[in-house]
Amino acid sequence: MGATVTTTEEKIWGGGNEPMGASYGKLMMWFFILSDALTFTGFLAAYGFSRYKFIESWPIADEVFNHFPFLHGHDLPMLYVALMTFVLIFSSVTMVLAVDAGHHMKKSKVAFYMFLTVIGGLIFVGSQAWEWKNFIKGEYGAIETKGGSILQFVDKDGKRIALASFAKNLSEERTQDERSKGIWFTSEATLPTYSVNEVTEGFKANPDLLIRTEILYHDKNPDKKGVHEQLNKEKHKTILTREESLAKLNDALYVVEGANLVRNEYGTKLFANFFFFITGFHGFHVFSGVVINFIIFLNVILGTYEKRRSYEMVEKVGLYWHFVDLVWVFVFTFFYLV
Repeated sequence: MGATVTTTEEKIWGGGNEPMGASYGKLMMWFFILSDALTFTGFLAAYGFSRYKFIESWPIADEVFNHFPFLHGHDLPMLYVALMTFVLIFSSVTMVLAVDAGHHMKKSKVAFYMFLTVIGGLIFVGSQAWEWKNFIKGEYGAIETKGGSILQFVDKDGKRIALASFAKNLSEERTQDERSKGIWFTSEATLPTYSVNEVTEGFKANPDLLIRTEILYHDKNPDKKGVHEQLNKEKHKTILTREESLAKLNDALYVVEGANLVRNEYGTKLFANFFFFITGFHGFHVFSGVVINFIIFLNVILGTYEKRRSYEMVEKVGLYWHFVDLVWVFVFTFFYLV
């Protein structure tokens, strides 16, 4: 009786009995994916609550993500982000094909589709780096007031105007506060291209310029009625009159160019903080997946899994890659579409 019980326990806990038909490695990957999914859920929930709190001053995504390589100056909102998303989803397709080829023990096809998956991941990571560069550098510049509000500049038609197109060169001597100069308690960021005085004087010299605040309002489509009217609201930033604009400039404190963890020319500072953190965290996952996929690709080439008569490792890394793609769908929806 005792011997029978011992044999049964060894069979259950010795790895021969696979819950739900999944191996130990697959189960551990699913546990990791579940815990990581909860982490991303927390981040996106925090983003959603913060956006709801500052909804009136939240940046308009179509105005922030409107760049495309080699097409500088063209307003192409979301086009590049859509291309990035397509590349990542396509890499998930090639991963599915690699897993399927592994089930049929077709080494050459597994290697080919794994290679395409790695290339797709590298393109996505590189695209995200390019997007970060443009986000950090900025395009137009803005003014931050004493109260922390962001003031942007537009022409009489409401089109954004860059600081470089109107700021005066007053030949002011500006020095950057650094600890090396004896200011041990502070370390100032890199000085902007223009000072507050240069922007202010340039604005005063151009009577056609106006200031646009970060406060949003909704413009209803007059041709639509009822429910359709509510669905066709367009977001706009509030544009001040010339007199209001001049008065608002009295509160100017900093010139802001681009975005970082301290200041953000696009609007609420929290937007930049969440953008860097969440997209960076996801980008780290993609980069890690690329490294792992490349290692698996090399093992496929060396025939490691062919000798084992099993391509389960490809399937396990495929689960991680599909998870990374799925998370991007939610990040894409929260940051770029909603």
